[in-house]
Amino acid sequence: MKKIVLLTAIVFWALFTSVSFAGGGFDEFGYNYQARIFVGKADGVDRVLDEKIWGDPNYANDHLVMKWSKGWDNARFHGAPWTVDAWEDNEWNGKVPDGSGEVWHYKIIWVGEELGNSPYWREGGYPIWGQFEVIMDHGTTVDNGHIWFALATPCGYGAHGAPPRLHIVSPSGKLSITWGKFKGK
Repeated sequence: MKKIVLLTAIVFWALFTSVSFAGGGFDEFGYNYQARIFVGKADGVDRVLDEKIWGDPNYANDHLVMKWSKGWDNARFHGAPWTVDAWEDNEWNGKVPDGSGEVWHYKIIWVGEELGNSPYWREGGYPIWGQFEVIMDHGTTVDNGHIWFALATPCGYGAHGAPPRLHIVSPSGKLSITWGKFKGK
């Protein structure tokens, strides 16, 4: 539960708070807005270097890489409409000195208010923040147990919820599953 609260808080910060944009390169917190990436101790994600994340010290020393798409950036920071090109990625590494000991990876996409009824919804994910889907959520606990909370199909960015299409890929008759629309004859 603590993991979900932390994930929600981080992405909430990315979605709904005002930030100052750096002119280029990384700021003191770990953000590089031109490159659309955060890299550093998770302590900096809330833009307060106090060895805590929103008052909680449990994950502050974890290493975090957070990336977001141009679509996410345009909608979040520049007033553009949310589109299927909006995604966000969090990679946590708590296997560092004084870290939490946990490792987690999340992929989040915009699907619209329809959520599970959206044409962009992917089977296997879960809803978050009213218009978004977590399409991948898995990690390793302190005791190295691996847990999957979500693995949507397809799980890559840009697939836009396209169902798998089965098609022949060679004259020998071998079949392959490919994501998206088949662009053959």
